[in-house]
Amino acid sequence: MNAPAKTEDFASSIPAGVYAETVLAVTHYTDRLFRFTMTRPQGFRFRSGEFAMIGLMVEGKPVFRAYSIASPAWAEELEFFSIKVPDGPLTSHLQAIKPGDQVLMRKKPTGTLVLDALTPGRRLYMFSTGTGVAPFASLIRDPETYEKFEEVILTHTTRDVAELKYGFDLVHEIQNDELLKEVVGDKLRHYATVTREDFEYRGRITDLISSGKLFTDLGVPPLDPAIDRGMICGSSAMLKDTKELLEKAGLNEGANSKPAEFVIERAFVG
Repeated sequence: MNAPAKTEDFASSIPAGVYAETVLAVTHYTDRLFRFTMTRPQGFRFRSGEFAMIGLMVEGKPVFRAYSIASPAWAEELEFFSIKVPDGPLTSHLQAIKPGDQVLMRKKPTGTLVLDALTPGRRLYMFSTGTGVAPFASLIRDPETYEKFEEVILTHTTRDVAELKYGFDLVHEIQNDELLKEVVGDKLRHYATVTREDFEYRGRITDLISSGKLFTDLGVPPLDPAIDRGMICGSSAMLKDTKELLEKAGLNEGANSKPAEFVIERAFVG
């Protein structure tokens, strides 16, 4: 495995139109998942829920992949949550970064998991699997989310209990942040499930929606297009199945150019 390029190696090799930012902290959750923060370029603007193309110089060439920005739009640092793919063109190298290393980032963020792409509603569901929770890590820490919705339900499904820790850490951070906890209050609900181990809630989120168990567990009525809105981020199979369930309930897919009842993020790191 090639080590990530060091600061001195970047000076003559940064592609045009690309930021080179410094890694500030790295947390490894499991042998498959890690979180890292890096400096935020001066003047870099994004909407909570968007993704950016981030990368490294690998064998003298820049390699980029789409990563949801996990920090909210107001944060001074940029946070990302990543899987580790042993043979991944980028992640096989990215998982070895350390504080002080540099990461490339293209200058234009984009994405569909933004509040502007949804029509007004009362309850917002954020359906995620694996690292698909990353854009919601941004949105649940953005005060605008709670200005627009009376209730925010974050669902996060993983294979094993250990893979849920990032989500629990996020909620804990919000509950212990002097400013955020005042804004969020009791509006945020966190529904975590696993598919391979014993846990309070078990099963695929699509099965829990289909059976109605999700709504029973939360004590809320089934999906209603008049008040419920949705955001979906996860594996391609999960996106397809969840989209079908929301459409069956009468919700329509929206976009930046045409807001509606739910949105999907199809750019997913591999």
